[in-house]
Amino acid sequence: MGIRDRIKRRLPIIGAGGNRGRPEAAPPAPPAPGPAPTVSAQPVEEAPSPLAGLSPKEIIEGLIKDHPVVLFMKGSPSSPMCGFSAKAAGILTGYDMPLKHFNVLSNPEVRNEIKEFSQWPTIPQIYVNGEFLGGSDILRQMHESGELKECIDEALAGS
Repeated sequence: MGIRDRIKRRLPIIGAGGNRGRPEAAPPAPPAPGPAPTVSAQPVEEAPSPLAGLSPKEIIEGLIKDHPVVLFMKGSPSSPMCGFSAKAAGILTGYDMPLKHFNVLSNPEVRNEIKEFSQWPTIPQIYVNGEFLGGSDILRQMHESGELKECIDEALAGS
C-alpha cells in the first residue's frame, strides 16, 4: 500500500456518505436563547488624528519639539517590528521617563522624510531634547558610556 492510499484511508471522505467506520461528530449545539444583540443605527465616527492634515516634516518637527525624548521606530516599544528598533526601545524604556515613539511603518511618508530630515539613512532614530542622537548602535554606545543618561537627565530637567 502506497503513502497516498494510507493517507486517504485515514481521512474522512467528504460528501461520500460515510466516515469509514469512524463515529460521526456530534452536530454543534444551537445557540443559547437570549436577547438579540443591539445594533446602533448611528455610524461610529473615529476621532480625528491630531496629525491629520500635517505634512510629514511638520509631524516630525512637532513631535521633536513637543517631547523631550522621541524614538522613530518600526513598530512600538511593546511590539517592535525589527531587531534594531527592539534594541533601541529596550534601552530607552530602561530609563524611568516618558518616551514618545512614532511607528514609521504606519506612515511611509514620515518614514522617508525622517531619513532626509536627519540625514541618516536607517531606522530607528532617536531625538533627545530636539537633537538627533543617532540609531540603535550609537544609542547603545552612549548608554554603555553613561552619556545617554546625562542627555536624558538634561532633557527632562529642561522640560
